[in-house]
Amino acid sequence: MTKRAILVLADGLTYEGNCFGAEADTYGEVVFNTSMVGYQEMLTDPSYAGQIVVPTYPLIGNYGINEIDFESKKIQVRGFVVREECHQPSHYLSNKTLHQYLAESNITGICGVDTRAITRKLRSAGVMMGMITAEKTPQQVLESLKGLPDYGATDFVQQVTTDAPYKWQPEGPASTHHIVVLDCGLKYNILRILRQNGCAVTAVPCTTSAEDILSLKPDGILLSPGPGDPDLLDYIVANVKELVGKKPMMGICLGNQLIARAFGGSNFKLKFGHRGGNHPVRDLATGKVYITAQNHGYAVDPDTLKDGLEVTHINLNDGTVEGLRHRELPIFSIQYHSEASPGPWDSTYLLEQFVKMVKDG
Repeated sequence: MTKRAILVLADGLTYEGNCFGAEADTYGEVVFNTSMVGYQEMLTDPSYAGQIVVPTYPLIGNYGINEIDFESKKIQVRGFVVREECHQPSHYLSNKTLHQYLAESNITGICGVDTRAITRKLRSAGVMMGMITAEKTPQQVLESLKGLPDYGATDFVQQVTTDAPYKWQPEGPASTHHIVVLDCGLKYNILRILRQNGCAVTAVPCTTSAEDILSLKPDGILLSPGPGDPDLLDYIVANVKELVGKKPMMGICLGNQLIARAFGGSNFKLKFGHRGGNHPVRDLATGKVYITAQNHGYAVDPDTLKDGLEVTHINLNDGTVEGLRHRELPIFSIQYHSEASPGPWDSTYLLEQFVKMVKDG
């Protein structure tokens, strides 16, 4: 018999389902993702640290788990909530089921719940803390949540960053330019694409000083995506300020927010965030619209931008900032994921644009 479980939101709303994966209690900020595929990339995306993820697509696990589509070294989500979990995946690369992958990683899942009802709830009320449990009552969960830290009070970046610097595929093709990536919770596909574009790549911990980054003799610096509230990251912002103007710089997602902060801007929390592979973004310079992959719960306040920063892209769903550039310095950033994984490849040209900016000096 499958063990029964519940998902309880911080306002007391409760959803009943069945355990899969591990059966331990887990808590986190409950968020939804609108991608139709890519659950393996979602699970291993460090930007989901501290969160319970709800895919809106109803069938999850149907192509299993493979050795290729990992975006970090482990599962990063706190919990996984699906409508229907597939027990018999069908794909020639699959080597285990979603249930097996979650169980061996000690990550709790719940299936058989109405994920679209949960999504409607989060869209109307906003994201909130929640807990998955097979042991506690809803009232016991609410008492437990009162004593647990809120998502916005935790620096998750230091939990997901690399412990030490490392080179990505040093045995790859010859390279003439060196990119240092500040790992705030990066996805491997950023490193893959930079390497494919002829760059040597070194990832460094988020606490690496500006002096130590420059000692690696980079030709360009990339600020990676990552989880949590950018207002908790003063120690990174201070280093970004020191790096401004020293080398060409690109920021992705959290990196976009860090660049905004380095130039005196501020960020605010979105009601339910942007998470999925189908978010329309307009390039203000060309008028072109791109369908983008996104995963963020905070956005840059355009009214606070100064010192040469200007908005380059906006989200067509809610008008929020999706990209910035500096009018004089070789610096630009985007709020969405140019590396996709999962999601459309419409925006990989931006990483190529960064490499060109680096090569042009």
